[in-house]
Amino acid sequence: MSEHRFKIVFDGTLLPGVDINTAKLNLAALYKSEVAAVERLFSGQPVTLKRDLSQIDAQTYLQALKNTGIDARLEPEPVIELSLSDVRDHAPDSPYAPPQADVAERVPEYAPLKPFSIEGRIGRLRFLAWSMVLSLVTIAVVGVFALIALALVSTDSTAGLIAGGILAFVLCVVFLIATILISVQRLHDVGWSGWLWLLNLVPFVGSFFPLLLVVLPGSGVANRYGAPPPPNSTAVKVLSSLWLVLIALMIVGAMAGGISAIQDTYENTLENSYQSGSVTTDEIEVEVEPTPNSTDDAAEQAQPPVDSAQE
Repeated sequence: MSEHRFKIVFDGTLLPGVDINTAKLNLAALYKSEVAAVERLFSGQPVTLKRDLSQIDAQTYLQALKNTGIDARLEPEPVIELSLSDVRDHAPDSPYAPPQADVAERVPEYAPLKPFSIEGRIGRLRFLAWSMVLSLVTIAVVGVFALIALALVSTDSTAGLIAGGILAFVLCVVFLIATILISVQRLHDVGWSGWLWLLNLVPFVGSFFPLLLVVLPGSGVANRYGAPPPPNSTAVKVLSSLWLVLIALMIVGAMAGGISAIQDTYENTLENSYQSGSVTTDEIEVEVEPTPNSTDDAAEQAQPPVDSAQE
């Protein structure tokens, strides 16, 4: 008994939440053809996209088609002894023939990573991980430049200071470009245009817009910017978790600094109140009677009592 064969049929139905233009773009990329070549597949009539497939191959092609956003389905092929491949060879213009593009080519499920490009997509964790790597590299380079600058300042070399300023400017430009590339790829993963990065320059909006790139999830299927990024590796998860450690350290440092400031203020208040409440001996005026210099002075000062009877 021959193995059951299947075919893939599509009648123009889309998966929930998928835009028809996005589905056409994804299907055209899958077929490696122009969008106009797949327009006829959305006529509403059932169209056979692939025939004579085993169950395993049929499931593979069906999953690849569903990743584009279309709702294709499997149907069993009638049991015919005649080889359909021979029929296709002898009748290439048959209305039941699949599209001219070779769907048998395995389409990559995930897009390759392009760290130094504005094309491609990255998820939230990879966005945090790449940002952490960029920050660590920048801190290391800035530390080296700071040491060089101190050495140049000690030697009072004008040419060295100018060279250091140029290198610092180049470093800032490189850091800015790398930040833009990472942010644009993150915007692509959400399905937004990379030009929205300019919102970072808008007052008030730029203060919370980067948080949206961390919070908003990306689409799990292909969009107009390509296939989804590959799954996160262990290194990506570890690097992204370092942000939690950094934020925790910043919070602890801020709390320690606040407690120290409060303690210093309290001690200064106590010291001021003690100083204002205490009285020094310099502030007290003590009236001391003068000591007589001789016995005559003492006798003169000691007057005899007056007898009222004699008067």
